[in-house]
Amino acid sequence: MMLVWRRPPGVTLVELLVVMAILATLAGVLLPAVQSAREAVRRSGCLDRVRQIGLAAQRFHDARRVLPPGYASGSDAVGDDTGPGWGWAAHVLPYLEEHSVAGRIDLASPLQAPASAAARESVVDILLCPSDAAPREAFAVGPRDRAGALTATTCRLAPASYVGCFGVGEPGIDGDGVFFRNSAIRFRDVSDGLGHTLLIGERSFRHAASAWAGAVAGTHQVPSVGCPMGLQVNNASNFVLGHTGESYGGPAGPTEINNFTSPHAGGCVFAFVDGHAAFLDAAVDYVAYKALSTRAERDASSRAN
Repeated sequence: MMLVWRRPPGVTLVELLVVMAILATLAGVLLPAVQSAREAVRRSGCLDRVRQIGLAAQRFHDARRVLPPGYASGSDAVGDDTGPGWGWAAHVLPYLEEHSVAGRIDLASPLQAPASAAARESVVDILLCPSDAAPREAFAVGPRDRAGALTATTCRLAPASYVGCFGVGEPGIDGDGVFFRNSAIRFRDVSDGLGHTLLIGERSFRHAASAWAGAVAGTHQVPSVGCPMGLQVNNASNFVLGHTGESYGGPAGPTEINNFTSPHAGGCVFAFVDGHAAFLDAAVDYVAYKALSTRAERDASSRAN
């Protein structure tokens, strides 16, 4: 009997290349879908966090009959901030169940004081967008020169992805929104309607740093590394406040680092004074977008909702 040798079954090089090509094609098709699904989950998480912050502000108002200040500060003879500087988010922490951090805050103590370090450097997860590239540790703030370089480190602040709505103008002393220096806005002051007035919105770390604790007197905000908007040096109020002015592309097209900006494609997440949250896309009419940021202009804000 003659034995016949047979080649054992296997895969040829051509067959292997075909399989690899099929797998690469499937990966190219499926990967964007997976990434899109993950971003949808993250955006939903951002909406939920913003909604919770909005409801916390509502509870603060229920208890105090007034919204918290955008940031609390005295001023010198020329109107510059002197502190203490604690911002709106520092005031609502107890209503977000963040009692451990809130318990470390002395609102009468300067934000930059050594005794305030444990509080101001605490990272609070609910104040960070799941899609944002914010650091998980405190960052240095201080005065900066005209080139944007840090000339000294005043202190370190924990990051945040959300800032209060100052209104249309440059954030600072007196805005037409609900948050500004020493603001004390009551719901009855919001004559444009609580559901038609912005409370807070996103500020992405890919454009500029924001901080939940407040505005440290004498410090400046500058663009993040790689920000496409160029050098801008803003005062400390911009760490906690944003505005709609000069953002002609809507919430998805910022032109200044102190605009509302977002890591989400095509728009930005906001909370309104009545506590509801919404995603405003780039199609929002600019006049209506600015109107949403003001509290008592009797304007076209209702057209955006």
